[in-house]
Amino acid sequence: MSTSTTEANGSADTSPLPVIRQYVTTNDQATGKAVLASGRDAVWRNHRNGEAYMTEPFSTSKFPEDLNDSADIRSHEAFVSGGEMSLVREGGTVCRVVDFCPANVPAMHRTRSLDYGVVLEGEVELILDSGEVYTMRRGDVAVQRATMHAWRNASNTEWARMLFMLQDCAPVQISGAELVDDINSVAMPGR
Repeated sequence: MSTSTTEANGSADTSPLPVIRQYVTTNDQATGKAVLASGRDAVWRNHRNGEAYMTEPFSTSKFPEDLNDSADIRSHEAFVSGGEMSLVREGGTVCRVVDFCPANVPAMHRTRSLDYGVVLEGEVELILDSGEVYTMRRGDVAVQRATMHAWRNASNTEWARMLFMLQDCAPVQISGAELVDDINSVAMPGR
């Protein structure tokens, strides 16, 4: 499989959907009032030769997360700037936005995680390894529970966007065998 790790920031190298701006808040140490810690345009990664573009607005490394002294912000920055990105963050969470090109080639995969996937733009097909296919429309939510699945933009002309919240989970057992990650077709490229 050939993947590209080209990063883009709202340029012609990304989807034509609106730019996402990320806002991270914190508490002012002197007043205790809410203030903005950072605000910036999302940094997108070209994934699978333009089949999709991904960005991670935030992630955590444990639960419950430590928000003191911006430990969580530093941890997230290290995660997204580190060498190898993974789909799931062990012991934590990942907030990810994915833009799918029209009629993208679906990539069947499984992660050991509990995921919420929300369609923000367009229509996306949820494809299960059993052969079942469900068309999700704007606002629809999929709850993935460590299952083999794929996502396909149902349109041949328009881009689609989904928001995902991935949470690490305990090992899943089926008939006495532990399910393992199967992400060969969507493996996250190094940065």
